[in-house]
Amino acid sequence: MKVFSFAFCTCLLVQLIGSAQDSTTTKTTTLPKKQYTTKFLNQTESPQIDGIIDDIGWNLVDWESGFTEQRPDENTPPDHQTKFKIVYDEKFLYVAIRALDSEPDKIERRLSRRDGFEGDWVAIFIDSYHDERTAFGFIVTAAGVKGDVFESNNGSNEDDSWNPIWYTKTNIDEEGWTAEMKIPMSQIKFSKSSELVWGLQIMRRLFREEERSVWQRLPQDTPGFVSEFGLLRGLINLEPQKQLEIQPYGVAKLESFEAEEGNPFRDGRDSQLTVGLDAKVGITNDLTLDLTINPDFGQVEADPSAIALDGFQIFFREQRPFFVENKNIFDYQVSRSEAGNTFGSDNLFYSRRIGRSPQGFPDTADEEFVDQPENTPILGAAKFSGKTESGWSIGVLESVTARRNAVIDNGTEQRKEIVEPLTNYFVGRLQKDFNDQKTFVGGIFTATNRDRLSENVDFLHRAAYTGGLDFKHQWNERDWYAGGNVIFSRVDGSTTSIQSTQESITHLFQRAGAEHVSVDTTRTSLTGTGGNLQLGKVGNGHWKFETGATWRSPELELNDVGFQRQADDIRHYTWVGYQTLKPDSIFRQVGINYNHWSVWDFAGNHNSLQFNTNSWQNWKNNWFSNLGVTVQPEQYSNFALRGGPRLRLSPEISFFNGVESDGRKKLQLSYFHNGSRATDNSYNNYNAEFGISYQPFNALRLSASPAYSINNDKLQFVDNIDLAGETTYLNGTVDQRTLSMSLRLNYTINPNLTIQYWGQPFISRGRYSDFKEVSTPLAKKFDDRILRYTGNQISLSDDTYSVDRNLDGITDFSFNNPDFSFVQFQSNLVVRWEYIPGSEIFLVWSQDVSGDGNPQNKLFDSLGNTIFGDDKPQNIFLIKATYRFIL
Repeated sequence: MKVFSFAFCTCLLVQLIGSAQDSTTTKTTTLPKKQYTTKFLNQTESPQIDGIIDDIGWNLVDWESGFTEQRPDENTPPDHQTKFKIVYDEKFLYVAIRALDSEPDKIERRLSRRDGFEGDWVAIFIDSYHDERTAFGFIVTAAGVKGDVFESNNGSNEDDSWNPIWYTKTNIDEEGWTAEMKIPMSQIKFSKSSELVWGLQIMRRLFREEERSVWQRLPQDTPGFVSEFGLLRGLINLEPQKQLEIQPYGVAKLESFEAEEGNPFRDGRDSQLTVGLDAKVGITNDLTLDLTINPDFGQVEADPSAIALDGFQIFFREQRPFFVENKNIFDYQVSRSEAGNTFGSDNLFYSRRIGRSPQGFPDTADEEFVDQPENTPILGAAKFSGKTESGWSIGVLESVTARRNAVIDNGTEQRKEIVEPLTNYFVGRLQKDFNDQKTFVGGIFTATNRDRLSENVDFLHRAAYTGGLDFKHQWNERDWYAGGNVIFSRVDGSTTSIQSTQESITHLFQRAGAEHVSVDTTRTSLTGTGGNLQLGKVGNGHWKFETGATWRSPELELNDVGFQRQADDIRHYTWVGYQTLKPDSIFRQVGINYNHWSVWDFAGNHNSLQFNTNSWQNWKNNWFSNLGVTVQPEQYSNFALRGGPRLRLSPEISFFNGVESDGRKKLQLSYFHNGSRATDNSYNNYNAEFGISYQPFNALRLSASPAYSINNDKLQFVDNIDLAGETTYLNGTVDQRTLSMSLRLNYTINPNLTIQYWGQPFISRGRYSDFKEVSTPLAKKFDDRILRYTGNQISLSDDTYSVDRNLDGITDFSFNNPDFSFVQFQSNLVVRWEYIPGSEIFLVWSQDVSGDGNPQNKLFDSLGNTIFGDDKPQNIFLIKATYRFIL
């Protein structure tokens, strides 16, 4: 511990000495708000959007300038000034921006898909609710590529999946470059008033200097983004525009795969034609209803391959458009923290539960074939969301998924068995602003209800409900805050389903020696609680901090429509951060952090103590680097033995380190690696990822990210074996190697026509040896916790291990060889054409080659044998067309 403290203090001292201390006075009071007054124009004077600011309508207002640099050298004059004009009519807001540049030939015009934010760009952010928490952002690059974001929670949540319909053009001339924007009032939410005041910010990126400049000053130590906007005035008698959009779609899909002899369901080919309808209805200008009938909820890019040996589920991000758009209002993280390591993925709403793969599987006999559905169709869904003039944020989501049956064929007849019941999902979310938008209080409620649970799926809950209350209060100009949430859950079902939940990896009530939990086979419901409380400082100076505590009771269960890794956990966390506010001769900016965590279960057992220090650096040449070290002198696991007793794990030291070259260059390189090691060498792991990205010309970007990981663990769980009423906790030494590489190609023909390719070869191989049983799980020394099997106690034959514990010549138990080798290659090729604003055509080719390799082979041998072997890949070809009607 003394070594760690010395290292932390030394690192802090070096950073403080190495970084020049700025003499600029930091923010101690609210900055004065700039004001810009727009004017109304007749529709006959409306500018033509061509990127050339020469229309008569622009003459109604004068140019506004006076931009200041925001980064890297905050509150100084920018290298090149920017100026803008804003006018409006009944239907549209018009924005003209001139980005002055004495070297127009150096303006970077990189092409990308929408929301790529490549090269030089300008942006307007509008807080039309004037709540100082939410804003609509419209961005355009010098190449004419659109970007749009919805800002919430004062800019800490940014949703770039929001894709409104608006119009923009750019032009380069001898003075620099210009942009014109035409933004429909129907895409901006605001209330009705005789005179409106909106928050306003204009921002510019000067790419070659990696400089940001802003109209309203935005200090580096500001506690938020939207709350610092200037003001837009002059909006007189503006009538809210209700939104009505209807978007039908059609998808034609052809699938080819390897035919299986005798299997009527695997004849090598399948095809499907689907039609559906999406609609967006403005109930008021504040509130929008999104409807979808027979939706296409496919995603263009496949999930990355992953193998988890700890037994816990893996969190994958949502990629389906309906759920991605406007997702912020439904986000209810249980324990987000600046310190991290608080199960930040846990959420009361995890949209990937809706339309998931069927959870049941039919009972079959030998020689029977099964047509098992890959997903669950969504019959319909609706979202109601928005924010009212009085400060209420509202989100309601309702979705119904179809009953799914597997079809079993025995050669003479077919039968059906249910594998996923008809299910209704509901999510309701409310938040209310108070105290000049410095305080909010909110709540959430979710419900999952399943219909007619047959014996085949009676392990599912009949009903599941979760709810929560959350709040945040800020003071001292939003520099300080206190916040948190309290949540509950209740699941109802058969005794089978509730027993299954009690014994799942999330709960493990069957843990030996745990007196505070036990399996009750008669229960038909479980009720749990959780929450998170925190106090912090985020503004006004170099120093920031956050401290708090989060908990999950043993019976908390969120996984019906939420995401939760484990229950029975109480943890305290603290984060302290320091950052420079001015660049010096070496760094643009430097930050250093300290974290610690302490973890208990609900029996009061102290399960973990961790200390971490880390630092990040943005160098003068715009390279980035980071370095962190964590010491864990004490750790126990309630889950490592999968229902066995609490297990002591050895003290651990871990690290991470990364470096990334200047992202402005045509060639960008990055390297990141991390690892950990037990102090007694009972386990160690190491992961490394190298990245290379090359942009030979503005329209094309190529990238590759090879990754390699090593995992050596002398106490890897294998199985729990019941012997004469006693349990043997079987473990082994695993030597796991994982190799993968993500490949990407982005070719942008123009801002509305793009070609994208993504591919990932992946292999993970594990070899087990040195099998043992855990005998004294809480022993301090590793060798005292285990009993190793000697060579004459264990033998391998026909891929099965046999164990004779007492050497009496009789096999006491046997288990399958746990060695594995999983090989996969996934790829997607997508052509996207937005032929008119809001209407698109997609051409997609998706390929998947998966199989099991030989664990004794080298990694590249197994990868090549599977990908380039005789197995036929699964190919999916589809064309999707949409057309958006705006009424």
